[in-house]
Amino acid sequence: MSELEKLIKELCPNGVEYRKIKETFQRLKGTPITAAKMKDIDNPNGEIKVFAGGKTVISAKEKDIPNANIIRVPAVLVQSRGVIDVIYYEKPFTFKNEMWAYTTDNKIKVKFLYYVLKNNIQKFREAASGMGALPQISLPVTEEFTIPLPPLPVQQEIVRILDNFTKLTKELTKELTARKKQYEYYRDRLLSFDDIRAKDQTDNGGGYNNNVIYRKLGEVARFMRGITYNKGQESHNGIGIKVLRANNITLDYNTLNFDDIKIVDKNVKVKDEQYLEKNDILICAGSGSKDHIGKVAYIKENMDYTFGGFMGVIRVTEECNSRFMFHILTGGAFKKYLEATLNSSTINNLNSQVMNNFFLPVPPLETQKRIVSILDKFEMFANSLSDGLPAEIEARKKQYEYYRDKLLDFKDVGGGYYLLEKIVQWLPLGEIATITRGGNFQKKDFASDGIPCIHYGQIYTKYGLYANETFTFVSEEVAKKSKKATTNDIIMAVTSENIEDVCKCMAWLGKEDVAVSGHTAIIHHNQNAKYLAYYFHTQMFFAQKEKYAHGTKVIEVTPSKLSDIVIPLPPLEIQGWIAEILDKFHSLVTDISEGLPAEIEARKKQYEYYRDKLLAFKNLKNVV
Repeated sequence: MSELEKLIKELCPNGVEYRKIKETFQRLKGTPITAAKMKDIDNPNGEIKVFAGGKTVISAKEKDIPNANIIRVPAVLVQSRGVIDVIYYEKPFTFKNEMWAYTTDNKIKVKFLYYVLKNNIQKFREAASGMGALPQISLPVTEEFTIPLPPLPVQQEIVRILDNFTKLTKELTKELTARKKQYEYYRDRLLSFDDIRAKDQTDNGGGYNNNVIYRKLGEVARFMRGITYNKGQESHNGIGIKVLRANNITLDYNTLNFDDIKIVDKNVKVKDEQYLEKNDILICAGSGSKDHIGKVAYIKENMDYTFGGFMGVIRVTEECNSRFMFHILTGGAFKKYLEATLNSSTINNLNSQVMNNFFLPVPPLETQKRIVSILDKFEMFANSLSDGLPAEIEARKKQYEYYRDKLLDFKDVGGGYYLLEKIVQWLPLGEIATITRGGNFQKKDFASDGIPCIHYGQIYTKYGLYANETFTFVSEEVAKKSKKATTNDIIMAVTSENIEDVCKCMAWLGKEDVAVSGHTAIIHHNQNAKYLAYYFHTQMFFAQKEKYAHGTKVIEVTPSKLSDIVIPLPPLEIQGWIAEILDKFHSLVTDISEGLPAEIEARKKQYEYYRDKLLAFKNLKNVV
């Protein structure tokens, strides 16, 4: 059972109260300010943030803001027009008075409100539909909205969990963004061929040199537009022809998505060639948004989908590798070409003339394949959440667990066991340690300061393998009645709701004694504390503790029974060496502040490898 589940079970097992926002939170008003005035007072050194509609936000000096109503407490800002959203902000800020904000006397309650509103943001956006040219919600939409109000400790735990998720997401997004930029940089360098392009090329960019020919797209591929249909030909029963449109290309990753597929009647005229085929490149050819125009997606297999009139398909000839063409069309050269060619300020249109006249390098097919091989790997690395950093971290975690168990299983050393049998002893825990039960203080005994303490539930939810500081304290009076753990003691939780978690432990490395709650075993020993903590997380220990676990709804291991657990004990020097190795593995896979930067450093080395690969293309003139 998680800490959150325990709190809910303890504090609100029968549910929580729901109340309207206006009954619980104070509504804050903004500042009457125009867009023109915001432009005038915009100052990057300003100490006040000023929020407007949509994504507009500026910094300004407080003295420059007329009739300013500055918010100086944590608050949730409701963006009520244009982009319907909510923002949590703690520093001094104000906002256009068409919006509003909420606060209360407790920061946790404000942050909790933010997460509740964020979780329901789609409801507010649906409420905004049909209210004029721009989406807009009225004040009663939020004022009358009812939210759950669990006890403060429950709110606090929910906020803690969601804050951690938000922090991790930001870290991953930052890393993925950096990857994508590097991928784009090296992709463009790889595909530019500037260092081998002939100086005597014609003014329009044609010509060839060193086996790299520059050809018009129309010479190596066929460009065709999609089907046309009217509103009356759209199907409303889900039966008909499936049509992909601009919204079906994911902008950031140049991939297909199948959200909001348009279906038209079967009597709409579709040529056989207008059904998507394997190796086609789907492109947004007409759009009012310059973000969409020219965006492409690669078709990996034949599909029973066609594409709309504002879309197009590039189908290459045998002279060009389709993935090579895809990477060309995602590159900077094609983007610059479109920016220079398209002049319309409303509807941008990639007609056949525009597409067919784009010049691109066409090296030999073997060279194209080599480039594709590199860029496909780089693209996957840069864009994929499932195949990228999270998957690598998970793989590292599995590696860590595997090597941890191998390092600590001296009976499985691959033929070298005879070298260790004379220096590794297998001893019952009772021979090297004294084991005592923990004390009896409860969560209600926690104090804001005093004697550091560890509650057994915190071992499951807050602590890792070891710690030198506590999250909570108890008074001296409570501490006097409690059992204590001293430096290097192992504190083990011996009660759980499942066999997997029971006997989870931590090493106490703090300099002062710490009070320990009940449902624990305090193991006082003369070994390396980290070594023991790591061993108590292995499969070898799990197999032994399982024999001593008892209970049905609540699983327990009697502390005295732990004395019979047999542990491999190499000399202290080797214990320290093993702990040092496992510390490095552990920080890599569990600590955001250390693990992620380490992953980023590893990625930099891979980038350098690919950079050197790309630089090798200076020798392309030697390709025959």
